[in-house]
Amino acid sequence: IGTLVMGLFANVPYAQAPGMGLNAFFTYTVVFALGFSWQQALAMVFLCGLVNIIITVTKIRKLIIKAIPVSLQHAIGGGIGIFIAYIGVKSAGLINFTSDPGHNIVLESGTVIADASAVPALVALNNPTVLLALIGLILTVVLLILKVRGAILIGIIATTIIGIPMRVVDISTLGTTGSLGAAFADLGKTFGAALGREGLLSLFSDPAKIPLVLMTIFAFSLTDTFDTIGTFIGTGRRTGIFSAEDEKAMESSSGFKSKMDRALFADAIATSIGALFGTSNTTTYVESAAGISAGGRTGLTSLATAVLFIICIFLAPVAGIVPAAATAPALIVVGIMMMASFTEIKWNDLDEAIPAFFAGVFMAFCYSISYGIATGFIFYCIVKFVKGKFNDVHPILLVSTLLFILNFIILAII
Repeated sequence: IGTLVMGLFANVPYAQAPGMGLNAFFTYTVVFALGFSWQQALAMVFLCGLVNIIITVTKIRKLIIKAIPVSLQHAIGGGIGIFIAYIGVKSAGLINFTSDPGHNIVLESGTVIADASAVPALVALNNPTVLLALIGLILTVVLLILKVRGAILIGIIATTIIGIPMRVVDISTLGTTGSLGAAFADLGKTFGAALGREGLLSLFSDPAKIPLVLMTIFAFSLTDTFDTIGTFIGTGRRTGIFSAEDEKAMESSSGFKSKMDRALFADAIATSIGALFGTSNTTTYVESAAGISAGGRTGLTSLATAVLFIICIFLAPVAGIVPAAATAPALIVVGIMMMASFTEIKWNDLDEAIPAFFAGVFMAFCYSISYGIATGFIFYCIVKFVKGKFNDVHPILLVSTLLFILNFIILAII
């Protein structure tokens, strides 16, 4: 539904789905750690969507975008490229995380403190899945260099076919995985649960938990907002999806006359709609860059994606045989393309380079677009303060930075 709204109302090429980072926060922090029921967690997601709708209609989201310096906008675009490529490298199985035993420190009390950690390492190239991913990567790169139209899609299909004799793709599972009936049965349990007696109606019943509820909604909303803003800036500015004329319309007009206004609104309402169906925060997917890199510039791309989403409901077993090794090369090459934004940054100027580095690189390090933006904002403010140019910091950027710091404090508490 969110992707359809993005295509029909906003006319931009973005897909929407539950965010992978936010659904982990939903499950492991809100439900498991904090002890809320899944219905209450859905109610918080629903309220987060309402908050996002309010800040979109009141133009707060738009003002945030306008307040971000140009250098940080380029850093966000390049950082999303690193993030996408990193997702691809992980999906391909090219790296794994090995345990570093570190050192054991024995205190006088007899307590042993270990500083063991996990470090990334290149895998042994004897795994068929890894070899298939490398074949797919080389094939996709060759097709792109030769400027073959549809190179990424051809690469995915060809890699999947190659994976059959390599026994990475198991076609015997066709028709045996996934149950449409079971899926609709589960939907009957989750649809509307966010607003039911065990959801919204019980969310504020315990006065002692109300501050925790509000902090959790705040964490949901802040992450969702900046994930979307980062995706729009990183993929939309350089490709012309959001043109200079559109930006002028966004600044001077009221209502939803610009693409950016409509896209932000489409993203906002999708979260509340998703909560009603039983999903965690619905967000604009950064993987939309794959369609954009293939030439998608309008809502037709979103419409095609939405139709394919619907088809996949019925063809899940077929879609399910496509291995991660086939889709990972697409993410890697799309990430490479997006890193071109880094060329617009003056790397010999530390005032510009330091915030840009943290904004760009920390997206991959933290596995979060919003956290990358947060570190970029924080170091931008630090640099301006040290240089005696704090007045150059836009008030909205300063407020956003303080909210990020508050969010980190809240996450440390909960």
